[in-house]
Amino acid sequence: MDRVFLDFGVFKIYYYSLFIFLGVLMALVVVYLELKKEKIDHDKLIDVVFYTIIWSFIGARLYYVIFNLSYYLNNPLEIFYVWHGGLAIHGGILGGFLYLLFHSRKQKFNLLKFLDIVVVGLILGQALGRWGNFFNSEAYGNLTTLEELQSLRIPEFIIEGMYINGNYYQPTFFYESICDFLGFITLVLIRYKKKNLRVGQLSGIYLMWYSGTRFFIEGLRMDSLMLGSIRVAQLVSIVLLMIGIYLTFIKKSKLYKEVKINE
Repeated sequence: MDRVFLDFGVFKIYYYSLFIFLGVLMALVVVYLELKKEKIDHDKLIDVVFYTIIWSFIGARLYYVIFNLSYYLNNPLEIFYVWHGGLAIHGGILGGFLYLLFHSRKQKFNLLKFLDIVVVGLILGQALGRWGNFFNSEAYGNLTTLEELQSLRIPEFIIEGMYINGNYYQPTFFYESICDFLGFITLVLIRYKKKNLRVGQLSGIYLMWYSGTRFFIEGLRMDSLMLGSIRVAQLVSIVLLMIGIYLTFIKKSKLYKEVKINE
């Protein structure tokens, strides 16, 4: 499969980079519209969003590099070749969250309220970004057959893309993209239909939805980051799922009192 979207000779734009960019762009649009709708000072917080994205990329890359450290120690320049793939969403979430945690204290804004807005755009960005994996021929699942893929009514161009090195594989990137898009619709509906949401509750629902999705899909993947015999993404998903349950169903907590700054 051709990985290059545009070739200018000395400069190339890869499909992977294109879909990551589109994912970030759509997430930004959603966050901007939400900030505007909530009558929050979006001009001030849009700078925070910009730097959050930068730290998310750094976190996503460092996370991937750390769990493939022996390869990158032998090929250090590859660390900077992000268009080859290797951005771990869990690392991105951690990097972005740590930056927001720092700035929420510094600039005195409500962290959880802001996260409730961010996660709506984030999950849509994830849905689009997963398509970069398709063009990089990565994040695919177990061996399968042409007949099985056709029986699932998967689009023909995806089936063709899943024919790798003489075998057909499960398009787990596609499954996750669909689940993320459904998660986006769900979060939007909950946000606008349920008027009595507590601060932090939507973030909890996002964590439950995405973590549950990722846990099961990760079990189908062939290229998981491993910690011994444990799939790292499944372990992290369990932790995030528990945090999501905590945020969604708890009624009173010191956590809410601490972050309720400048409501």
